[in-house]
Amino acid sequence: MDFSSKLIERAVNEFAQLPGVGKKTALRFVLHMLKKEASEVENFSEAILRLKNEICFCKNCFNISDKELCDICSNPTRDAKIICVVQDIRDVMAIENTGLFRGHYHILGGIISPMDGIGPANLTVEPLVKKIEATGVQEIIMALPATMEGETTNFYIYKKIAPFNIAVSTIARGIAIGDELEYADEVTLGRSIQFRIPYSNQILK
Repeated sequence: MDFSSKLIERAVNEFAQLPGVGKKTALRFVLHMLKKEASEVENFSEAILRLKNEICFCKNCFNISDKELCDICSNPTRDAKIICVVQDIRDVMAIENTGLFRGHYHILGGIISPMDGIGPANLTVEPLVKKIEATGVQEIIMALPATMEGETTNFYIYKKIAPFNIAVSTIARGIAIGDELEYADEVTLGRSIQFRIPYSNQILK
């Protein structure tokens, strides 16, 4: 793709680094920004810079937050004794959209995937164990993808928290095998949370 301006070329190359954005789409973004008022472009730039410089992670659940504790963990109406373990922030958003879960979350930051070089040490498993040990958690809900990697992660966590003798459940399989939570419709996902089943029932005897 030939560009008449090095500035446009650089901007296109930056936009093209975004997931799912090719050079043609990036060029549309750049040309759109050129039509904007300078103040609008400045607001856009400021929002991105503040996102990078000021965003933090909740010290309790590792959710993305504007402050030390996210709105969910700091909400006194949420039940801290029930923790839903998810892969990332997108899963929290998907479950929250159902309006049917009133507990807390714990974001792992990924799932165990040796082929991708991701092991337990790369996830927030140990903080989860320490949280269970230090607080009165009564139930852990495994809400990880219905994939081989998700099931491997489920089993690893199950073995790590087994000594604490707390309830461990997994979402009902209204979610198809191989599906990601973020793509499930709200009704299916909500029912999967509501009708969760003991994780031990899922382990092959």
